[in-house]
Amino acid sequence: MKTILIVEDSATERHAMKAALEKAGYAVLEAVDGESGVQLAKDKAPDLILMDIVMPGMNGFQATRAITREAATSHIPVVMVTTKAQQTDQLWGERQGASAYLTKPLDTSELLATIKAQLEQA
Repeated sequence: MKTILIVEDSATERHAMKAALEKAGYAVLEAVDGESGVQLAKDKAPDLILMDIVMPGMNGFQATRAITREAATSHIPVVMVTTKAQQTDQLWGERQGASAYLTKPLDTSELLATIKAQLEQA
């Protein structure tokens, strides 16, 4: 069973994503901010990370950069999941190491298709 780490400060968003992922057969880990997301990525080595951008403390761009630049976690695909829909935000996310970029509100079928594609490429 593949494990997905959700890094999201909104309890409502985390719950919705977790429910969809568990229904699709994934194991789910949760982090409420960038710092704990980076630490969980190091400790648990999930198969994929869903990363919000706007969070208190370390934001999603910073956390993604930390994960993708660290040798122990650089192989883990990071999918940005955010309300920030500007092209410049997407480009910046890719420059930090994100492998895909989805905007909220999430379409569950698009989320699952993106996850499946990322896991096949990894």
